[in-house]
Amino acid sequence: VQLQASGGGMMQAGGSLRLSCAASERTFSSYAMSWFRQAPGKEREFIGGINWNGGSTYYTDSVKSRFTISRDNAKNTVYLQLNSLKPEDTAVYYCAAKRGGSYYSTESRMYDYWGQGTLVTVSS
Repeated sequence: VQLQASGGGMMQAGGSLRLSCAASERTFSSYAMSWFRQAPGKEREFIGGINWNGGSTYYTDSVKSRFTISRDNAKNTVYLQLNSLKPEDTAVYYCAAKRGGSYYSTESRMYDYWGQGTLVTVSS
């Protein structure tokens, strides 16, 4: 599966962005999908995940209530809506796909495919 992330850019604090991650295969609906991010000089961290049909989502505390993950299996695409952006949200954002779509994982090593990353820069 090839994943293509897009939608990053520069935004002022308090603004919003929507990231997209398009998958190359129709089997996309069988994968759990998650978003990770990596800020300069820091390790990659889990942001949130969504199961195969969108019926279950989970977010890390730092983005809960500000970020929303959704998916459209008909379009083979997962989205990350970023609201109320903060300078500390500045990072490269990655989407990742995990076989066994019922459960996502917070551990990056559990994912089978990764997108190339899209940069989000938030200024104060």
